[in-house]
Amino acid sequence: MPACTRAVFSLLLSALIMRLNILAFAIPLFVTFILLEYFIARKKKLDYFHLENSFANISIGIAERLLDVFTTGIFFFVYDFLHRHFAIFKISPSILLWVLLLICTDFVWYWYHRLAHEINLFWAVHVVHHQSDDFNYTVSARITVFQAIVRTGFWSILPILGFPPAMITSMLLVHGLYPFFIHTRLIGNLGILEYILVTPSHHRVHHASNEEYLDKNYGDVFIIWDKLFGTFKKEEPGKAIAYGLTKPLNSYSFLWQHFHFIIEIYIAVRKADSWKEKLKIIFGKPDHIDPTIRDTAEKIFLSNKRRMPQEEKLNRYVIWQLGITLITLFVFILFEKNIDGFLQLTFALIVLITLTNCGAIMEQKKWIVYLEYARLCITVIAITYLYPNVWVFFIALWAVVLLVSYFKSLQTHYLQLVYRSY
Repeated sequence: MPACTRAVFSLLLSALIMRLNILAFAIPLFVTFILLEYFIARKKKLDYFHLENSFANISIGIAERLLDVFTTGIFFFVYDFLHRHFAIFKISPSILLWVLLLICTDFVWYWYHRLAHEINLFWAVHVVHHQSDDFNYTVSARITVFQAIVRTGFWSILPILGFPPAMITSMLLVHGLYPFFIHTRLIGNLGILEYILVTPSHHRVHHASNEEYLDKNYGDVFIIWDKLFGTFKKEEPGKAIAYGLTKPLNSYSFLWQHFHFIIEIYIAVRKADSWKEKLKIIFGKPDHIDPTIRDTAEKIFLSNKRRMPQEEKLNRYVIWQLGITLITLFVFILFEKNIDGFLQLTFALIVLITLTNCGAIMEQKKWIVYLEYARLCITVIAITYLYPNVWVFFIALWAVVLLVSYFKSLQTHYLQLVYRSY
């Protein structure tokens, strides 16, 4: 290849790489480790994975990764605004200041995490992370965009201290990577590291619903904060750990997992007699809310719930939907800088409908057919937007007419195909 051709090719390749979002590669990285953990646990005959839990976990992770595309820029803008207008010190990057930023970031995380367990308003967005009865790498995916918004509020102290926004966002990427690897039951005691870092052993305690383990080990990278502030608890060898909430959710609904505690707070506030009691509910501890309110909320929003037989709980259709969604999400994030806003929005809507659909299928809801229609309609709109051709428009219109005309018949066949029991 001539030198000039190589130079042009190199420039084109560099330009392409600059237009790619390399954060997309976090998806195949995490999936690889999840599969590795699964096969190791299976080889050792350890019952650490239950597919219905795993897919519920992954669904929530997909939503968070997707919505990050739209919110990351907003978070950076907040840090930049605070740094430009309110910074106390002028900090320039150096090795020592990177270390200081890591320590400050982890310290702020400790207090965010602790308050997320002690204040209902914050627990409402953090509870999603603790709903799974399993404890494996898929659980680390249970982070919502609402939780990211609350954390941004806490981390806003960092630009005010003087840390540059680019430095903060870089650190948060590294700081957010570490917790993934502590969500596992395969790794035992790590010796001297147990005294310094948050290890899988420490984090197993944090996710336990055993009474003696509740509200312990809030650290993210360093365990020293828990030891300083009296929230440390060592994992007791040989003691069986029950994971999840003290009152299990017993639902795989994507929407219910996100909003159930907000609904419970709302019901509790309406029942309260005085403003003092209402404020105590909102800003008090989760155990101040009557646990029977969950039953009331479930009767309203999860009525006529049917469960699949155990052997059919996970429909193959759910597996295919999530698999395709993961692949397309990787491509979407990788090329998101090259995709216009309208197509980004339509893709986001399709993914969110798909995740709601998957959760509803595991709950055997009949209304999933409406989600299928909504997804098809949005897809048709996206196709006609991409190919503004009169023939494409009429074909799409004719397809919509047929779908509406034969709705009842298609609904019956669809439910029989998906559930095999209608």
